[in-house]
Amino acid sequence: MKAAPRTSARLLLSTLIAAVAILLAGASHAHAATDLSDVAKALRDGPVYVDPAASDQLSAADADALAAKIEDADKPVFVAVLPEGYPTEDLFRNLRTETGVTGLYAIRLGDAFDARADGSVLSQQGVSNLVASVQGAGDAKAQLNDFVDGALRNVGGSAPSSWSGGDGAEGVSTGGLITLGAVLVAGGAGAYTLVRRNRRRHAEEQRAALEKLRVVVDEDITAFGEELDRLDFHPGGPGATDAMREDYEHALDAYETAKSHMAAALKPEDVRPVTQSLDDGRFALARLAARRAGRPLPERRPPCFFDPRHGLSVADTEWAPLGGTPRDVPVCAVDQARLAEGRDPLAREVVTESGTRRPYWEAGPAYGPWAGGYYGSGLLPALLVGTLLGNMMATSAYAADYGSGYGDFGGYEGGDVSGADFSGGDFGGGFGGGGDFGGGFGGGDFGGGF
Repeated sequence: MKAAPRTSARLLLSTLIAAVAILLAGASHAHAATDLSDVAKALRDGPVYVDPAASDQLSAADADALAAKIEDADKPVFVAVLPEGYPTEDLFRNLRTETGVTGLYAIRLGDAFDARADGSVLSQQGVSNLVASVQGAGDAKAQLNDFVDGALRNVGGSAPSSWSGGDGAEGVSTGGLITLGAVLVAGGAGAYTLVRRNRRRHAEEQRAALEKLRVVVDEDITAFGEELDRLDFHPGGPGATDAMREDYEHALDAYETAKSHMAAALKPEDVRPVTQSLDDGRFALARLAARRAGRPLPERRPPCFFDPRHGLSVADTEWAPLGGTPRDVPVCAVDQARLAEGRDPLAREVVTESGTRRPYWEAGPAYGPWAGGYYGSGLLPALLVGTLLGNMMATSAYAADYGSGYGDFGGYEGGDVSGADFSGGDFGGGFGGGGDFGGGFGGGDFGGGF
């Protein structure tokens, strides 16, 4: 019974520390050492670090205000202000490795400025454009605020959880608890609650998108199950060969795998392995049908673009979405004939955000992972270019919400702890290689030297 008050105090202190850390993180950074590992440690605790030797560039009050702006937006934007002469070789790559968090990293070094980002947070071109927009913006305060304002409108993902503060309570004095409580009452709770609310809202949006998507995926699983039920094949029957049995077992395994993946799905990008399994299963059935009929085995082709339930495509046919440019899409025999006759294909319609039914390429962003499982990262961009879904998938915000890469729906989201697992190309090049925008900065998307 005596342990209960201690536990309650520990839980209360955890909340207090989390809220106060948001308010005080920026100010504490001004006293960190200049070693890069210490810079990274400071950025894991809060979004802004000012080196003591560069304190004339950005005051503690201005650093606090900048940090509060980033934290209130709940975005993975990191800002470091370093003194002129700080070593620049592999600076961004090493800082990103030491920090270990996906995000957009901006550095003001003396009077120079540059930035890098993980591709899942913002594209290289997006970073270059943001850096170009603030060249010659004036002093560090003006430049950094202008950059952060633009960044917060464009980056994807959420702030790292480490910015919410620690959860330990051992060794904290009663006086410290009272002080923290006073700060909390003064307003710390509001900032902390805002960050938590944003994250809860994002999680709720993901769950709602998954539930809409679940209807479509369950229809796909059911349709494939019905194909298996209609299949008049008995593994032990006359004429059945080992190769036929292998194809049949592969199809059955794909069906069970798809159901298992869907049952475990927690967010829209989790459906990609579901549709990948269904595509594998349908190809196995196509091989089985060819063996039984004595035909040559089919080549591996994507499913019909207009509705994957139509099965393996038989050709690539020119088609254009409403108001879009023509492109070749994989089609089944039925849709190939309909297009040749000038008729509309039998498109897969899904429920849109407005509640109406439209072809999936004119629907919401959650259908990207669904399509990605069927068509993969290599084919999908060309198929969806110029469509509503394709335009959504081309943004960095989409990559953060539904996975990194156009058609590749895996990877870390903005604010995730990835350690050293990130693309070196995103953070390569010398300091000052932000793109072709002059001001002494080198050409190329991250090339050039300081």
